[in-house]
Amino acid sequence: MAQKTISVRTVVAVGIGSALVFVLMRFVAVPTGVPNTNLNLGIAVLSVFAAIFGPVAGLLIGFIAHTLTDLTFGFGIWWTWVIADAIYGLVIGIFWKLYRVESGGFGVKEAVLFNVIQIVTNAAAWAVIASTLDVLIYQEPADKVYLQGLVSGALNALVVLILGTILLAGFSRTRTKAGSLKAE
Repeated sequence: MAQKTISVRTVVAVGIGSALVFVLMRFVAVPTGVPNTNLNLGIAVLSVFAAIFGPVAGLLIGFIAHTLTDLTFGFGIWWTWVIADAIYGLVIGIFWKLYRVESGGFGVKEAVLFNVIQIVTNAAAWAVIASTLDVLIYQEPADKVYLQGLVSGALNALVVLILGTILLAGFSRTRTKAGSLKAE
């Protein structure tokens, strides 16, 4: 039996996606007023890459970009939030074929599906997973981390709803729709 390996296309996507998400998370972060919580444009790029390249790319991009961001901030790696970003990328990527971005079929139905999935996943990743792990692992005060998680989840969902949907729709329009070419 042949082993399935990660494709060169996916490896390149992980490299480019990680770099883009890192730069956006690190240098285009807008403070929210809630401690250690920023408006994050990188989440839209992570969502786009996961929606186009699948769950392995989404997981790795979320993990690598968030780890690099934490390393360069100088306060250490906050593994609970790294895990949340990686899980977010994985879940968005699991449904990548349903979005039909590569086939040029990302329409209203696919945009609604994508946004339902990303909103639920953002809520789960930030308001539940990251916050609960912060309480369990780092013994952080629950009221503080759940507020951070709720704010992060809501802002991420809003950024992906607007920017992520626009980027996916634009990219999908550059793809040839399946069955659109006719033989003469």
